[in-house]
Amino acid sequence: MKYGVSSYNYRRHDINCFDAAAKAKQTGFDHIEFIDIHETDPGDDMCEVARRLRAHCDELGLEIWCYTVQADFLWGSGGNLDTEIARIKAKIDIGEALGVHLMRHDASTGWPEGKEGTFDEAVVRIATACRELTAYAEQKGIRTMVENHGYYCQASRRMEQIVQAVDHPNFGLLVDMGNFICVDEDPAEAVRRVIPYAFHLHCKDFHLHPADYPNPGEGYWKNEAGRYIRPAIVGHGDINVKKCLEIVKAAGYQGRMSLEFEGMEDVDLGNRIGLDNMKRFWEEAENA
Repeated sequence: MKYGVSSYNYRRHDINCFDAAAKAKQTGFDHIEFIDIHETDPGDDMCEVARRLRAHCDELGLEIWCYTVQADFLWGSGGNLDTEIARIKAKIDIGEALGVHLMRHDASTGWPEGKEGTFDEAVVRIATACRELTAYAEQKGIRTMVENHGYYCQASRRMEQIVQAVDHPNFGLLVDMGNFICVDEDPAEAVRRVIPYAFHLHCKDFHLHPADYPNPGEGYWKNEAGRYIRPAIVGHGDINVKKCLEIVKAAGYQGRMSLEFEGMEDVDLGNRIGLDNMKRFWEEAENA
C-alpha cells in the first residue's frame, strides 16, 4: 500500500501547491493529490504551471496521484451542460500535464432553484456528462471518478446508482469513509456497498455527538439527521477507521489511499498522527 495526502489539508497554512508538496514529502507521504491548482500570476498558462509542479514533485520524489476539480452537471456553467463538460475537459488537460493517474470531479450539489427534479432525472444528466468526460480522459491515460461529496450525491446508494448509470470501465468512485457521516450513514456499511467501484480511497475521521447533546459550539455543525459532527485527526474520532479498512482489504481493493484532515488541530500534527494511524490500521487489517 502507498499512502498519500490531499493538498486540501494544507489550506490553513495558506501556502501554494509547491510548498504543500514539500511539506507532504517531509511528513513521509508517498504521493499527493491536488485540489485544483491556481495561477501564480494572473494569465498564467495552467498546463505550464502543472508541468512545473510535476517537475517540482519529481525532484522531491513525490508522486502526483490524483487531481480534483469542482463540477456540477445540473447547474454549473449557468446550467449549460455542454459548456460545463468543455470546462472539465480543459481541467483533464491540466491533469495530463500533471501526469496524474486519477482525476476526481464533482457530480452535483442538486437541482438549481426553480428547476427541481427527481434524483433519477438528475442521474441521467450526470451520467451523460461523466461518460463523455471519462472517454476523453481515457485517451490520456487518466481514470475519472466522482466522490461521495456535496450532500446531494453523498449517500452510498446514490453513488452506486451513478456509477452503474455511467457504466464505463474507465469510470469509478473515490470513496471517502468520513463523508458518509454527513448524510448520517454508517461508514463501514456504506464502504462495504461501494468499495467494489472504488478507484481511490480517502481516510477521514469525525467526532460525532447525538442531536440532543449540548451544542458543542465552534467547529461543529449538524449532519442531515441533526447530529453534531466535527472533523477529527484520523484515529481520534468516532468513525471506526480500522473496521472500514478491514472491509476494504477483504474486498480485494488494489488502489491507494490518501489522508484527508480538515480538523481544528495543528495541520502538521494532524497529518503526522493521521498517517501513522492509517498505516497501522492497514497493516493490522493485512495481518488479521
